[in-house]
Amino acid sequence: MANPAVSVTPYWELTFDADGDPDAGKRDRLLAGVAQHQVRDLIVFAHGWNNDRSGATRLYDRFFAPIPQLAPEARIGYVGVVWPSMRFSDEPIPDFPRAVAAEMPPRPALDKDTRHALLETFPGRATVIDQIARMLDQQPREESELEEFGRLVRMLVDIVPPGPQVLFAADTLCEGVPQDAPDMFSGSTAALCEEFAQALTLLEAPDGAPDDAPDPDPSGAASFSLPNPWDGAHELLRQATYYAMKRRAGTVGERGLGRVVGQLAERAPQMRVHLVGHSFGARLVSFALRGLPKGVRTVKSVTLLQGAFSHYAFASRLPHDARSGGVLEGQHNRVDGPLVCCYSRHDSALSTMYPLASRMAGDARGVTSLDIGRMLGAKWGAMGHDGVQAVPGTKSYKLADALRATLPASGCVNVDTATVVKRGGPPAGAHSDIVHRELAQMVLAAGRIH
Repeated sequence: MANPAVSVTPYWELTFDADGDPDAGKRDRLLAGVAQHQVRDLIVFAHGWNNDRSGATRLYDRFFAPIPQLAPEARIGYVGVVWPSMRFSDEPIPDFPRAVAAEMPPRPALDKDTRHALLETFPGRATVIDQIARMLDQQPREESELEEFGRLVRMLVDIVPPGPQVLFAADTLCEGVPQDAPDMFSGSTAALCEEFAQALTLLEAPDGAPDDAPDPDPSGAASFSLPNPWDGAHELLRQATYYAMKRRAGTVGERGLGRVVGQLAERAPQMRVHLVGHSFGARLVSFALRGLPKGVRTVKSVTLLQGAFSHYAFASRLPHDARSGGVLEGQHNRVDGPLVCCYSRHDSALSTMYPLASRMAGDARGVTSLDIGRMLGAKWGAMGHDGVQAVPGTKSYKLADALRATLPASGCVNVDTATVVKRGGPPAGAHSDIVHRELAQMVLAAGRIH
């Protein structure tokens, strides 16, 4: 239970493998410990993309730190969920030390820490990772080599049968059938790399557009000189691995965390559980609702921080396709309290890269708008960019107003946190800028923890 790396107490960690199977010893220590410590409110936090346990633990320590002062009379227990995900080491996290040294090679070469993270996250794929790294380093000029690179990336993230993860990739359903894999797994790799490279150019320019970009035409379109497509290949690798993390998050949530919350309800039926998730961890805790045993009402709040999954996941019908709905339709009703979605326009990982990576085959091609989020985000947007969409009755607040108000007792609530979630460089922007006292207050407000 005690963890020297985390200042709050009592604190436990729950560890799951990629198929959602728990570390039984850690699970059993949690089940026994909550009763021993007479925990009244249990805050369960699932990280997003991380590449090791220490990074996740550091996040939990920083995020949980102000809570004892904010709710000094509450009997709170804390859980950090650790599951196999990764981030690319070239993504800076505000207030955290850089994971890579100053001599990190320029994009598109693969730095040693990211390469190590890929080996840890995709065991048994060392040969494929070596080939991918070699191509990013050499940058062969032939278009056929980009297509070969795409084949290797798909091979890296393919599911090894007969695991359950294939069942957890989709955020939406069309006539009850899960959506297909994104275009990045079936389209022309060369074209996709060009689009990702152009998007990176937009994000990295000081004013959000390339310095040499011509004025946009009246339709809002602009054309740019083509950047290095191998920069886009590096981004394609990043997004493909994140798609695999997204798939894992759903698996761990439903098959892993949901079942453990059900076991907690049996052991401590009066205890109130509050689920918190960042990035793909937001998807994990949302899918945990679908994994709750029938009749369990122990989850009293859910707080999603920069959720990296479709903003239509909870919808019964999609605005652009009446035959389609969210894979989590109605699951917010499993919460005996509100489901609070915190979002920020400063999250470029979700406003720009996520829609590009999530687009299905056959959708309109071409990154020509200065506002990619506006172009693709309405259809392929993420929770952490603009909140829950197409769920009737959803309430919306600015962060300051939400912290002053009494939040709704149930249903979906969108909270614009852009006033604090605003720091971070390209390509992720403010995606990981979540360690703020105000967001800890938001968790307490959602759960009515005093």
